[in-house]
Amino acid sequence: MDLIKNYMLDDILRCKLNKLTQKTFCFDFENWVTNGYFEGDYIPYSVYDGENILSNASANIMNFTQNGKQKNYIQIGTVMTDESYRRQGLASKLINTIIGDYNGKCDGIYLFGDLSAVDFYKKLGFKAVNQYAYKIKNSVISKINFKSSFKKLDPQDKCMRDKYLHYIRNCALSSAFEQTNKFSLQMFYTSELENVYYSEKLDSFIVADIENENVLLHSVLIQNNTSLKNIISELPSNTSSISLGYTPLEQDRNICDCTIFDGGEDYRLFIFGNQLESIETDRLFFPTLSHA
Repeated sequence: MDLIKNYMLDDILRCKLNKLTQKTFCFDFENWVTNGYFEGDYIPYSVYDGENILSNASANIMNFTQNGKQKNYIQIGTVMTDESYRRQGLASKLINTIIGDYNGKCDGIYLFGDLSAVDFYKKLGFKAVNQYAYKIKNSVISKINFKSSFKKLDPQDKCMRDKYLHYIRNCALSSAFEQTNKFSLQMFYTSELENVYYSEKLDSFIVADIENENVLLHSVLIQNNTSLKNIISELPSNTSSISLGYTPLEQDRNICDCTIFDGGEDYRLFIFGNQLESIETDRLFFPTLSHA
């Protein structure tokens, strides 16, 4: 068995990785690569027996603007082992290799761990920390006259798709903790444009889950700075609840409630070493669209 890495542009090996990914996590990233959305920030480390990928852990290069400062992190993701080869230490070996390659060469290493693997990650030297989640105050929502100018994008509208792609790369800062190399991951989540909306009035895109009266706002893409209150005022008229999938700018936090968030029933945030303790102390939240 060999350890191979950084082979995403090798069609044969990528197909083998995708096979294990489909089997383990039930998603497919082939179109993400062939449509040109992969830009080299996702680096798989895999155990390969010459025929199949047996285990994998990937290093994701994550660049952030964090409270005005540039930070370069490594997020470890897509940790998986074929069920026939589990409990042989393969994933541990891959994660330790990633740590050896990047520790001391970046501003921190982190991962989002499944609840069933808490002890596994602790044994590898990671520790769980909390984030802080933000939600628009009910008292603010009750006073907004919602204009409903955000309209769902038509996936067949090439002109608007191209404009959306341009805005992902060229947008004003809308978060106190914003991923700056977000194009690849954002298109992983939104390539079908199913939850992308555009407001001609604001000349702005949002990525949001809108279900009945509840809105989960994942991302705001706008070229000229405007307040969060102006953005949300263009949401559907029946909106009664707005949660944020990111950390608002300091000037927008007065309209938000902030609560400690440990991952709930889904995951835990783990950090390696002490460099990323600022996530908890500064009350930050990793953008939902930055999870790899």
